[in-house]
Parts: sequence; structure tokens; C-alpha cells
Amino acid sequence: MGGVTSSVAAKMAFFPPTPPSYALVEDAGAGVTTLSGQPHRENVELLRLRTRKGNTLAAMYVRHPDAASTVLYSHGNAADLGHLYQLFLHLSFNLRVNILGYDYSGYGQSSGKPSEHNTYADIEAAYKCLIENFGAKEEEIILYGQSVGSGPTVDLASRLPQLRAVVLHSPILSGLRVMYPVKRTYWFDIYKNIDKIPQVTCPVLIIHGTADEVVDWSHGKQLWELCKEKYEPLWLRGGKHCDLELFPEYIQHLKKFFHTVEKSPSHRQAWRESGDRIEPSQKNTDFFEPSRKSTDQREKSRSTRDRTRNTEHRYSNVEKVDKLKISFDQFEKSRRSVDIFERPKRNIEQLDCGRKSVDRLDRIWAS
Repeated sequence: MGGVTSSVAAKMAFFPPTPPSYALVEDAGAGVTTLSGQPHRENVELLRLRTRKGNTLAAMYVRHPDAASTVLYSHGNAADLGHLYQLFLHLSFNLRVNILGYDYSGYGQSSGKPSEHNTYADIEAAYKCLIENFGAKEEEIILYGQSVGSGPTVDLASRLPQLRAVVLHSPILSGLRVMYPVKRTYWFDIYKNIDKIPQVTCPVLIIHGTADEVVDWSHGKQLWELCKEKYEPLWLRGGKHCDLELFPEYIQHLKKFFHTVEKSPSHRQAWRESGDRIEPSQKNTDFFEPSRKSTDQREKSRSTRDRTRNTEHRYSNVEKVDKLKISFDQFEKSRRSVDIFERPKRNIEQLDCGRKSVDRLDRIWAS
């Protein structure tokens, strides 16, 4: 019964881009593999990884010469490495990190079929690659999970006590909770982040848009409340599900977070103790209003908060998009369908886009 339910859930939850947005091009003479449509770069390496489930994954490693951390990036739904190529270059350059991105089983040029448990095996293979192939250490690795990618990210983080940090970008409490406001965890639910996040012992940064139409902002807020080692969250006023990277605050806050977690152990301990003395804010958080702060952060004055309110729409101008070196049209096309679920609505209706099927639970029951 469990296998049947898992199979049904996979059909409802995963939407690999069809056809894939890229191909792997091998140049036997030069001994290099590139992404179709992209030039060869000395700091970019295309890989094939083998999982414990027997699937072969496509992966991409971007190296930064001055990196102090390595990011393991688990992307959202309906996206693959071809869509994320420019974003990875941008993050590596601006954050001064190495970054490894990979496609889940059944996505892009990865073999197999997508499923919850296959994604767990996928991220394990990517993590093993970082340790064995690139000499990364657990305490130097930052796991980054976007949307559905928060599932394998939280699962792995809950089992690695020495991780440097975790970033959860538009995360989900669980698959079922995206569709229905259930109060308990059911056995047939997938990606039970709500139950696993308390087991994550490293600093956790949560980023969420307040106008997310796919995964409600309440998911990010509740996960933040459950974190054992909270970091100042980033609530982006007006941010939706697929555009958070276009906000200037996005990269600024990531830089601040990475700088904090890369400090020496003594500095990090001081930050933890400082954070423990600050109680979560009980005020309305309809705009970016941090509740707990790292030691490099000071109490924001009322005028600073006012300036935050006044900048809520500045991120929309084209100059900010140019800074990302990714056109808005290209980015929207590549990241438009990056989630697995659609929010429940009063009258559960069938949406015209296949990836936003919202009546999955009823279908599971009907099966």
C-alpha cells in the first residue's frame, strides 16, 4: 500500500522539464564536458554521479578561488541545470563560494524516475561527491534547498550535526500542508520538514516572499519558529514564489549570513549566546522585520524600518535585473514552475498548468 501511495504522490508532486532544457556535450579531444549552449569555463565542471538507488545524476560544480564555504544546492520543481546555470555562476561569484548543483532522478539528464526517496538518495550522492571528489568537509558545507528542494535538504541536514549552515528558500512544511491546513502528520505525507527541522543543529536562514502564491508565507514562518538555531529570516514584502532572487535584499542578506557562519568558532558561539537572549518578536511581520539577530546586527531603528517599507517595490526596476546578469524574461522562463504544489483554495479547482494540480489528496484517497 505504501509503495502504491508513494507512486501516486510522485506523479502528483514532480514535474521534470520536458524536454530537458540542456544536453551534456562531451569533447573527447579536450577531455571536457559542457552544457549545451554554454561555453567551456575553467571553473565549471560537469559531472555524472551514481546514487545508491542505481540512478545516474547530472551535476555541475562551480569553483571559486577564494571560497571559504561550499554550497550544495537542491533546486525547485520543473527546473533543471540548464535553467540554473547563470544563477549558479552569479551566486558563486557574489558569495565567494564553491557551489554544486544537481538534477534529481528523472530531471534534466539524470536517469531514473523522480520520487521522494530517490531525492534523498540524490542529495546523498551529491554530498558524497563533495567530500570524496572535491575534499570538502562537513563543517564547510552549506545546504541550500529551494521549495521542493527543502525536502531533501532538511532530511540530510537532520543527519549531519557538523554542517556549517542551511538556507531554506520558500520552503514547505510538508507536501500535504501546502494543499490543506492539516494539524497532524499523516503517514502518506511527503517531505515532512515540520517534523525534521527541530533535529537540524546548525544555523538556519529562511527566505520567503510574503505574496507567495504557491507555498504560503506561513510555511516559512512556522519552520523558522521550529528551528533550533535561528538566524534573522528574510521576509520579502511582495515577493512571490519565483522571483526572490531579483530582490536586492536577497543577495545582501545571503552575504551577511555567509559572513556570520564563516566566522571562527568563538565568534559563532558569541552570536549563538546573543541570539538566545532575544525573544521572537510578537509584532505583525507583514514586512521584513527580523526577530532574532546575529552579533553583527544591531537593533534597527524605526526610521530603518520605515526605509524598508519604502523600498518594497524598488527591486522591480530593470537595473537590478541587469545586476544579476540574467534577463527577467529568461529568469522567469527558467524558474517559473519551481514548485511542486499549488496552495489550497476554497473551491479546489483544476488549474490549467499540469504542475499546479491541487487535488492530490482526493486522488490518493480515490486510489
